[in-house]
Amino acid sequence: MTSIEIKNAEGKAAGKAELAPSVFGVTPNVHVMHQVVRAQQASWRQGTHATKTRGMVSGGGRKPWRQKDTGRARQGTIRAPQWRGGGAVFGPHPRDYHLKVNRKEVKLAMRSALSAKLADDQLMIVEDFSFEKPHTKDAVAALKALGVDGKRVTIVLPADDANTYLSFRNIPKVTLLPVTDINTYDFIDNKVLIISKSCLERIEEVLA
Repeated sequence: MTSIEIKNAEGKAAGKAELAPSVFGVTPNVHVMHQVVRAQQASWRQGTHATKTRGMVSGGGRKPWRQKDTGRARQGTIRAPQWRGGGAVFGPHPRDYHLKVNRKEVKLAMRSALSAKLADDQLMIVEDFSFEKPHTKDAVAALKALGVDGKRVTIVLPADDANTYLSFRNIPKVTLLPVTDINTYDFIDNKVLIISKSCLERIEEVLA
């Protein structure tokens, strides 16, 4: 098993953690990671865009002028696409962008992301932040002590840790990810991934 140093909020060593090779020691599958992230991004699209076709716009009930002998091109309705106020041609219509991804692929993608982070030395395990009350200054000081201030950071924290969430939420470039909402996109969309010690066991249990 691979071991990694655990740090506290002061940036000092606070022991070691053994990482499960089945989660943090796999060969990253870039293709599956791409598929899962693409499906995640597609699911964020509302798909409510809509344009009106010539059958949906108002007006145009009669023929503008007779078919022949006017010297002008024949027209059937003033709501045809070439007319101002006419219907759109090949415009977007409501649709579902959802892409199906197997659950095994989702887990493989997350294992691949965690293994890649560990290999790139962009993974950090810290003891749980113990804020007695929400305090952004203490959160900023913790990031400086850990040497990650100014970097794009994702922090995986317990879902019920309100004080930590409120302390970090207003800091630029910091993304907070409850352990119940772990996903491939948030694992890789950063320069440093910080995982709270209490969340590590839960992640290994879910992804093993």
